[in-house]
Amino acid sequence: MSGTNVARITHIIAESPKGFDDAVQVGFARAASTLRGITGLRIVEQRVSVKENKINTYRVKMEVIFILD
Repeated sequence: MSGTNVARITHIIAESPKGFDDAVQVGFARAASTLRGITGLRIVEQRVSVKENKINTYRVKMEVIFILD
């Protein structure tokens, strides 16, 4: 069955004090350290945590799509 691929999706939640873009980079770096064949990411949710009336951390929930070996 050459040319046929099967993909899988896993969910990751990552956070950063810097912003949403950095949280995505943090989550992607972590996923890339353990998963092979990543073909894409989908940001499912964005949230912030607030502490003392200020944004404390930016959080993203994302789906990581990768091809199974």
